[in-house]
Amino acid sequence: MNEQNLKFTIKKKDASCFARTGVLCLAHGDVQTPVFMPVGTNGTVKAVSSDNLKEIGFELILSNTYHLFLRPGEEVIEKASGLHHFINWDRNILTDSGGFQIYSLSELRKITNEGALFQSHIDGSRHFFTPEKVVSIQAKLNSDIQMQLDYCSHWGASREEAQKALDITTDWLKRAKNTWKEEINKGYKGALFSIVQGNFFPDLRKKSAQICIDSDTPGIAIGGLSVGEPPELFYETMVQTAALLPVEKPRYVMGIGTPDYILSAIEHGIDMFDCVILTREARNGRVYTHNGTISLKKTEHRMDFSPIDKECSCKVCKEYSRAYLRHLFKTKEILFSILASYHNLFFINNLITNARRAIEEDRFLQFKRDFLFHYTGGIEHE
Repeated sequence: MNEQNLKFTIKKKDASCFARTGVLCLAHGDVQTPVFMPVGTNGTVKAVSSDNLKEIGFELILSNTYHLFLRPGEEVIEKASGLHHFINWDRNILTDSGGFQIYSLSELRKITNEGALFQSHIDGSRHFFTPEKVVSIQAKLNSDIQMQLDYCSHWGASREEAQKALDITTDWLKRAKNTWKEEINKGYKGALFSIVQGNFFPDLRKKSAQICIDSDTPGIAIGGLSVGEPPELFYETMVQTAALLPVEKPRYVMGIGTPDYILSAIEHGIDMFDCVILTREARNGRVYTHNGTISLKKTEHRMDFSPIDKECSCKVCKEYSRAYLRHLFKTKEILFSILASYHNLFFINNLITNARRAIEEDRFLQFKRDFLFHYTGGIEHE
């Protein structure tokens, strides 16, 4: 691999929109895009084994630097020859920098130009993340893609706050890239992604996007979304920001996982996305179908011996009924979380596989309209 440690090839662009298919060539194999990454925050996708993730067809999962730093510690994972060996996953891993987790610990952290001082949510111990340290931790984890440390400002932040966060993120990017190059010279094979910030101020977003482009990192993420803003503003900001990014590099929108958000992102040329919502909702009894989500905890499923989704070909839908799954949920059996999580992840991976096929056949917008028409109960979508 070259210094950037990532090769991205665009295979096909849809004739009617910005949707495209491609291939990410990474250290642990190729990844077909668009791609959804299941979230394995602590080095495990909750209730789903590595074998099941492979069975579903995932080629890239996400773990979190902040959480792995606190437990078990990067020294443990480094001793285990990296995160892949530690968690028994021989495909690709993207690690988030922990910036969003530190952002969410608003009562337990302090941001300075130098870095982020924070208290552990586990035991209250104090730690200090610099952009250099975060890059080095991710190198010890042996991430195939690592994210820069960024400063995410909250929904409703003033322009002054947003500008300050952008200035700090910009400085952190320069320092992160320098450290990343040092790690590459030591033999590290992972790629670094920069992150667009700027809150919801279009001119700051444009400025941040240009900074990321000028930094020439292998990929660029759109950050600072899904922080409490209205859906309309999310879409507007995502579309505006995506249009600013170079077509030749992979684009990643952080923190989206429902079909409506994913399909809109794909339409506007986004290649990568992740979210905890699919497995979190599964553990709480909510599963995805082609006709929308359903709650298996409801009494109406007590005598329903049909599968979760008659159109789904996953092994859960082939082998188990709604009635049985509801019984597992009500009796608090661990098996429920395993089966429901498997189904939800299969559902979203199958959706994206079909989306890629639609792009290859120049019919993505029709595919999106048809899918969302059924998913939302007959509502027309443009």
